[in-house]
Amino acid sequence: MKIIFCSVENGVISIGFRKMASFVKAIHSDVEVCYVTPSNMYSRIDAIVNFGNTNSELPQKDIRLIAEHLSKAEMLCFSSMTPFAELTKKIVKSIREINQKIYIVWGGIHPSVYPEDAIKHVDAICVGEGEYSFKEFVLAYTNSNDYLKTSNFWFNKKNKIIKNGFRKLQQPGDMENFPYPLYAENEFLYKKKLGFVPMTNSEYILLTGISYHTILAIGCPFKCTYCANSLFSENDPLYRKLRYPSVEYIIGEVKSALKKQPYISNVQFMDDGFIALPVEYLREFSIKWKKEINLPFSLSGIIPGYVKRNKMKILTSGGMIGMRMGIQSGSDRILKFYKRPNRPGLIMQTATIISEFSKYMKPPTYDIILDNPIETKQDVIDTLQLLYDLPRPFILLVYGLSVIPNTKLADDLEKLNISHKDITKGYLKVEPTLANVMVYVLTVFKPPKWMFKLLLKRVQPYTIKQTKHYLLLFFFRTLWLIKRGIIGLMHMDFTELPGRTGWLCWKLGIIKFWRSTIQRKKYIKNLNLIEELIKNHFPKEKSYSATDSSSHKHIAEIDKSLKNSKFL
Repeated sequence: MKIIFCSVENGVISIGFRKMASFVKAIHSDVEVCYVTPSNMYSRIDAIVNFGNTNSELPQKDIRLIAEHLSKAEMLCFSSMTPFAELTKKIVKSIREINQKIYIVWGGIHPSVYPEDAIKHVDAICVGEGEYSFKEFVLAYTNSNDYLKTSNFWFNKKNKIIKNGFRKLQQPGDMENFPYPLYAENEFLYKKKLGFVPMTNSEYILLTGISYHTILAIGCPFKCTYCANSLFSENDPLYRKLRYPSVEYIIGEVKSALKKQPYISNVQFMDDGFIALPVEYLREFSIKWKKEINLPFSLSGIIPGYVKRNKMKILTSGGMIGMRMGIQSGSDRILKFYKRPNRPGLIMQTATIISEFSKYMKPPTYDIILDNPIETKQDVIDTLQLLYDLPRPFILLVYGLSVIPNTKLADDLEKLNISHKDITKGYLKVEPTLANVMVYVLTVFKPPKWMFKLLLKRVQPYTIKQTKHYLLLFFFRTLWLIKRGIIGLMHMDFTELPGRTGWLCWKLGIIKFWRSTIQRKKYIKNLNLIEELIKNHFPKEKSYSATDSSSHKHIAEIDKSLKNSKFL
């Protein structure tokens, strides 16, 4: 039986999708992995001109070509988030016109948060954590067993919906048995006019750069109303407790990726709660990471309340060069509306702590959500004021509010007679209001205080009828993108740069030179942090001093690993 996995998303990172495909590849010989990435079919100029429109639509002829290829499977497994749900439905409809017998399963975020919608279009959906459930389903289906009892699955059987309960959440011991994600092994990418073409390292470089993306910890301790995690917590309250494998496991995963993609120059942890992990775990991670991997790494999903100076010392000594934290708003009222665990004062406090480690890292990245229909003029002013006061420099990722169905945010807006169906724009698209133009301005430079106050008097929430500043938004978005690129080059960080640029720097030896000079100097400056880290790593043994030969031996071992590393 031929099984095809198909991801319909903005890119090919798709961490959970890759792990799921790896699970099935381990138990079934004929598995093909396909990627449909609409946004990658358009140039960066298109993205700027369209003010970040994600282009989740495709012409009917492309949908037909995609369907013709996917319909060759006996079992077809889709994964997509809600912004790409409608495109997924169109592809499914086209497939049904070609092959009525194909069994179609839909997993990923959308079926998990809106199962009532997804199940109407396919034979089965996977809700919640699917790794072991999907493995169980495939084994039962291929062996002609009763697969209709599979946990975490809903089935559409002759228009009768079978809803099964949730299996126990994956535990650290389970995560230890996850197969490492596979790359460029029977994987295909859809290209306009060409159809599906084999994925190569060249394609990975073009689409994802020279970074490796992964997740260490599963779960999130909070229930922000706009986030799908809040629904997962309702399904099982234990989802709020972080679960994570051993340090050895994650190091093994990265080593596996490096064997296949030797150009990887940094690692991005996309966790929602990495910074919330215990101090002892972070200490062990940093020491082993520096010794065995020795690549710069960045953290996403930073939770302000968990950013402490001791954790910052530990992580920067291990090689952390980047942090991404969600601000979302500078208005206390809006943050309460989102049920965010932070307030403007805590955000500023956390940003100040991060800025203290600026000599070890690139400027931090902050997320912000604009165009909330309940925002008042004061809410907009509060957000702009927070951005104005933040320690500089910083990088800002700007998003328009996008409402996921069935979330608490969707319910709260409905209570205010605001239908979430009215908020249909792509999450990368923002309105060209003066307030939003100012957001991009504040990201690029800090204007004089008198000018800033003058502009504040003129801003309005996007729901108020006002002049649209398309040219100004285009101009400052362009400057914003250029600044992100310059910062990336200054720090040899290629998460914000086109993939080819990073690959060229790697091929020409520029990255190697940077690591053997500038990065090396930073490492020497950081020896005191590493020494402190080593001392704290052996609390029950004798204390190590700056003159202790044993301490210097440990430092020398790490130093030797740096010198001998293939990345230097």
